[in-house]
Amino acid sequence: MCSFNACKYNKTCRELYDRIVAKGKSKKLALIAVCNKLLKQAFAIVKSGLPYDANYKSTLV
Repeated sequence: MCSFNACKYNKTCRELYDRIVAKGKSKKLALIAVCNKLLKQAFAIVKSGLPYDANYKSTLV
């Protein structure tokens, strides 16, 4: 259920969802990918103790 709202209000999640659906994948698979992204973000926020930053860019890429 969180991935529905994330796709509606979170720009990054919406872009991920649209990108996966544009590749021809199912909408359910795209929602699962958004869910996994949210879980990874939540875990990283809790682990690091830093507040969420919507403009954060990873230095690993």
